[in-house]
Amino acid sequence: MNLRTIAFNNLRRRRARLVFLVAGLLIGVATVVTLLSLTESLTMEAEHKLDTYGANILITPRSDELSLAYGGITLGAVSVDAHEIRQRDLVRIFDIPNARNIAAVTPKVLGAVEVGAARVLLMGVNQEVEFQVKRWWSVDGRPLVADDEMVAGSAVARRLGLAMGEPVVVDGRSFTLTGILRETGSQDDHLLIGSLPAVQALLGKEGLVSLVEVSALCGDCPVEDMVNQIAVVLPDVKVSAIQQVVKTRMHALDQFRTFSLGVGVVVILIGALVVFVTMMGSVNERTREIGIFRALGFRRGHVVGLILMEASAVSLLAGLLGFLAGMGATRLILPFLAEEHPHLVWSLPLAGGAILLALVVGALASFYPALHASRMDPTEALRAL
Repeated sequence: MNLRTIAFNNLRRRRARLVFLVAGLLIGVATVVTLLSLTESLTMEAEHKLDTYGANILITPRSDELSLAYGGITLGAVSVDAHEIRQRDLVRIFDIPNARNIAAVTPKVLGAVEVGAARVLLMGVNQEVEFQVKRWWSVDGRPLVADDEMVAGSAVARRLGLAMGEPVVVDGRSFTLTGILRETGSQDDHLLIGSLPAVQALLGKEGLVSLVEVSALCGDCPVEDMVNQIAVVLPDVKVSAIQQVVKTRMHALDQFRTFSLGVGVVVILIGALVVFVTMMGSVNERTREIGIFRALGFRRGHVVGLILMEASAVSLLAGLLGFLAGMGATRLILPFLAEEHPHLVWSLPLAGGAILLALVVGALASFYPALHASRMDPTEALRAL
């Protein structure tokens, strides 16, 4: 019979204590795993939703002195002829080193036009991409599809008395209104939106765009580096990053991660205290047994090894069950926090970390009881006989 056999036989004989020890560590490990896995899943959710917030890189002409505003540039009664961006140059964006992080490039052309007696801002877009990038746009009716169709912002529709299905005459050319944007509270409410080729022809800006929005998948990409790279391939334009939403969301997740670690530390300390008290009680109850071992020739190192072996076996089981329980809890909670893109991340490093954490906490909490047991006088066992 060796120490391993003695340790496992003792655990089998004291199953109630085994369950109590496992539960104490399991709750702590499961709490840490749940909080960390939730943070990881919510981070992925945030990265997935970055597209929902639209573009995070804006390319505009090097021009100013304009009056009507949209997307970081301003337009007045005069056309922006000399400073427009050539549409054919936009293919260079996909030559930058971080081109793999580009999710969408949405060029736009803008101009002031006459609709009846009113002067409004007309925007031409690539409708196949624009309505996908701006997912917060909600359209009564349907988005435009053909070059002879338009969508109107809520404010301009009220101002001009537009209704879906009716023609909209812009500078003598008729378009069918297929949808009306629900109110957004932004300048989008004051736009007439048509297809890029049709608006370019209407404004006399064939092959030109007024601004370009770039949606970059920037959960792990260097947005500022991408801005510099685009500025190199397009030297005649102004490139800027729109990072406020991204940074705010990531900062909130960092704070949640810090809070998670704090809560996890507290729960783990409570679990360690449970292990310590239980192991001390076990040592005191086993005074006779440990004394006999010492009387039979067991050295102090053997007694310490016996107690730590029991604690390690319990900790290993608690770490494994704690990881599974934590992931199960994450699976139940995640749909309430990430409704659009709940994705449970099964991480091998997290599993290994959970087991290692349980082993370290169990060993540290059991070290003093093991040391106390090793210092017992063998004569105490003889008195107990």
